[in-house]
Amino acid sequence: MEKREVILFDVDYVTYNEKPVIRLFGKEKEEDNKKTVIALDFDFQPYIYVVANDIEMAKKEINELDPESIELVNKKDFQVESQFLKVTFNHPQDVPRLRDEIRKFESVKDIREYDIPFYRRYLINNDIFPMSMIELNGEVVSSFLNIETTNDLEIFKLNSPPRPLEIGNIDFKILSFDLEVRNPDGMPNSKKDEIIILGISTNTGINKVVSTKTGNLDFVEKVDSEEEIIKSFIKTVKENDVDIVVGYNSDNFDFPYLKDRAKIYNIDLDLSWEGSKLNFLNRGYSKAAAFKGLIHIDLYLLMRRYISLNRYTLERVYFELFDEEKFDVPGDKIWEYWDNEGQELKDLLHYALDDVTSTLKIAEMTLPLSLELTRIVGQPFFDITRMATGQQAEWYLVRKAYEYNEIIPNKPTGGQVSSREKNENVGGYVKEPEKGLHENLVQFDFRSLYPSIIISKNISPDVLLKKLSNEEYVKNIVSEQVEDGNLGLDDFNIAPSYNHKFGKKPLGFIPSVIGNILSERIKIKNQIKNSEDETEKKVLNVQQQALKRLANTMYGIYGFSRFRWYSFECAESITAWGRDYIQDTIKKAEGYGFKTIYADTDGFYAKYTG
Repeated sequence: MEKREVILFDVDYVTYNEKPVIRLFGKEKEEDNKKTVIALDFDFQPYIYVVANDIEMAKKEINELDPESIELVNKKDFQVESQFLKVTFNHPQDVPRLRDEIRKFESVKDIREYDIPFYRRYLINNDIFPMSMIELNGEVVSSFLNIETTNDLEIFKLNSPPRPLEIGNIDFKILSFDLEVRNPDGMPNSKKDEIIILGISTNTGINKVVSTKTGNLDFVEKVDSEEEIIKSFIKTVKENDVDIVVGYNSDNFDFPYLKDRAKIYNIDLDLSWEGSKLNFLNRGYSKAAAFKGLIHIDLYLLMRRYISLNRYTLERVYFELFDEEKFDVPGDKIWEYWDNEGQELKDLLHYALDDVTSTLKIAEMTLPLSLELTRIVGQPFFDITRMATGQQAEWYLVRKAYEYNEIIPNKPTGGQVSSREKNENVGGYVKEPEKGLHENLVQFDFRSLYPSIIISKNISPDVLLKKLSNEEYVKNIVSEQVEDGNLGLDDFNIAPSYNHKFGKKPLGFIPSVIGNILSERIKIKNQIKNSEDETEKKVLNVQQQALKRLANTMYGIYGFSRFRWYSFECAESITAWGRDYIQDTIKKAEGYGFKTIYADTDGFYAKYTG
């Protein structure tokens, strides 16, 4: 048996002999004799959990559907120990095909965890994290399906599940690219408007534009045709062993356009590690350009979540991040600059180069945060950069639920989402700013107010006392349990305004997760203070920023209608306590001679009046 230590870039599965085969796409870290590895796991199988009204009858009825196996297991359901039937299937496609059949059986009360994609389940169950080091144990095979082992690529059959390793210091090769099109009739049309320039910039020192015109500029790689422009791009990516390709609006424009133009010349955009072509995957409300192994990131989508702006052009984002104007050419003038030659052609070529160098600079600043979130949340980098922050937090909780042996709630149905959207949370306390110029202002700010409230008040759906009025609660729960010496009102945190009651014990699932996040962040911030290594401090700072982003997202998603752990009672209790703390602090500050000028959610500004 052989061993490989690789950086995990991507994961998917294929079907072989009617069985699923997980594929792990990794690269050895060392530059010398560095290989690309596609590891195959033939042993992982899909499964769901069944909540049975009658366990034996459910086993009998489900058996009629011919699953791989049925096993009785103990799991926690909102911290309550329960028994479930774990039903394992032959293939992931059996899950959507058979789940509704299983749900129809009278012996079945509910089914759970049927909506977790197979490749994501693999990452979670094996505790491995994309963009991190993993250990593979198995043997090299000569080929699998249409892929063959070569000097640069190994097909590696696993004999045991992969094992996580320390992340270590990893430098990724990043390439940014951008197309310029001759578009005399307005919006570019890929059926008739040719690519005239393709800019490329890498963090390994390549800065060039590929074009049929040079303008006598030394950064231009001259070729004879649009076909050669496309081939040059493919060659550059392959020969430089690029890890990550970035663009700006490349999901919606650059890659779809490049694919259409390449098709005219029968060129395959075969940049995937195993030779497959460019594919477009559904991610959210749009299509995402994807390769196998090679990671494509669209920075336009990332910036819409990274910063808040009135518009998200490359020029606007670059100015916001670096306080510098980038060179610009109006989009409707590109074809004129191209046709006019002379100085305008030179300006256009400079503009094309500036586009890709600016895009690379943005990537180098912003991608480390997404990389760190990938290593925390544990989902592929490609997916993380296309997820809303709430989705990232939810997948982090899914992984933690597996660790805690908690059964994972299902995604809500369309009807449940519609019903939830009718609920309106009052939100945080806001005092409109007093008009005028104010001096000697003091800022009162709560550190991590909402995450702290969740932890200190144990706000979690698994410790929430539900569906009882105060009178029923006192009559049926408190009085009975106080007589037994078990429970009283002091055993609950009671939310102001709404009287929602959260047990002080046990610690709720989500508060425990957030508590661990905040503790880890404090630990890392202390490491930053004690470190004298600037590189280490920079890496640690990105880590604490990622943890902060995750913790701050947690409080808001309780009220998100599509959240698996949705709880409107939790959402409005958090903001109720937040309003209470802010207003109480304002009142105390006024007692010391401060007058509040403005307040918003988790802090306020005041001036001293004596």
